[in-house]
Amino acid sequence: MTAATLIRARLQSSEEVAVPLSEVGSRHLTDIRPWRTFRWYRGQRHLPGTYWSARMEAPVGYESRLELANLILMDFAPDVESIVSQPFLLEGWDGERIRRHVPDYLLRLRDGGIRVVDVKPAHRLVVPKVRESLDWTRRLMAVPGWEYEICCEPNPTLLANVRFLSGFRWADRFEEAEVESARRVVDAPMGFAAAVRQASQVLDSRARARAVVLHLLWRRSFESDLTRMLDNDSEVVPA
Repeated sequence: MTAATLIRARLQSSEEVAVPLSEVGSRHLTDIRPWRTFRWYRGQRHLPGTYWSARMEAPVGYESRLELANLILMDFAPDVESIVSQPFLLEGWDGERIRRHVPDYLLRLRDGGIRVVDVKPAHRLVVPKVRESLDWTRRLMAVPGWEYEICCEPNPTLLANVRFLSGFRWADRFEEAEVESARRVVDAPMGFAAAVRQASQVLDSRARARAVVLHLLWRRSFESDLTRMLDNDSEVVPA
């Protein structure tokens, strides 16, 4: 099965490459662009678009609101180095027919690993055709030793918190000297309101201090339990 299975990818130069799955390595995926583009048309059921990724410092595409929700969480994940949407076409014999599948995302991880992600609503996972495609993909991703993850609806509180923090993700909107000053004075676990008060001692205003603390939470320089709604009493812990 694996000998006939190919990964087809498009490079930034627009060149198309096809590599046997048994021979593919992370080096083949260093310069790829999305395999296909997203379509917009009147009356479509999904809502595609682009999200400006702090990790990539560039837009990354999504095909649905569920993909956007998971994309924001991927952008926030500390182990993710880079994100590519619709990264390649997986094509091969599944024992009965030629099967083709384009995964939703490819993540290059900070430890050098690769994680391939498909995003599906939880209720779709019991549909036989969907389940067969995802199981086939999972088996094949094990050949090059890549992680494979299926993402469904995320924890709503976690998503709400991270979506809120994503409004403070743009590094170029913050002076690094201010960010570093705030990071230094918040040097022990304390409530969010207390962290803002501490930061305001070295910054121009309380509003600016609040924005910087939220930026540090996005950067993971500060940590908090984001499975509980973020408020003034939430504990902020220097990482």
